[in-house]
Amino acid sequence: MMKELGKYIMLGGALLFLIGVFVWIGGNYLKWMGNLPGDIRIKRPGFSFYMPITTMLLLSLLLSLVFWMIKKFNS
Repeated sequence: MMKELGKYIMLGGALLFLIGVFVWIGGNYLKWMGNLPGDIRIKRPGFSFYMPITTMLLLSLLLSLVFWMIKKFNS
């Protein structure tokens, strides 16, 4: 049980590392993230509010698709 848990933690860490490298190297290509239509941004003197609704929906859709594909090919 603990051996499997350790394997999953290492795989998760490796995945986070790869995502970090991608964002670090390809950061210039990701400038559109967070600036999509539907992302709420309010700036006033002494107050700032930001809620990336569209970005969150796209990331949720992408992650759902990735996990669906992993589940489909694993079983």
